[in-house]
Amino acid sequence: MADVPEAAEAMMGLLLDIEDTTVTRQTAEALARVGTVAALRLIALAVADADDNQADWLQTGVHDALAGTDGVPDVAAVCGQLARAPEEAVRRGAAEITAWTDDTRR
Repeated sequence: MADVPEAAEAMMGLLLDIEDTTVTRQTAEALARVGTVAALRLIALAVADADDNQADWLQTGVHDALAGTDGVPDVAAVCGQLARAPEEAVRRGAAEITAWTDDTRR
């Protein structure tokens, strides 16, 4: 559903929810578990727009998804694809997520 414009808009609202960090964390985790280019693009866009607190919760959600690696797509590989996206915000967010995945593998 991340590639459906109406759903993507709603998910961006959840990813950047300023009132409920649990929503931010769980949405980031769910999208990271899906692991498609469209899903990770949304996380990357959110990371690019997030304040420090929101970014921490986005990172936690991604880490939660990666902690249970059973069936989780290769987030770093998808971020590698997003690194070539035309939008600078997507490239910047994907680079940040890639750094998070590097931290998880250590």
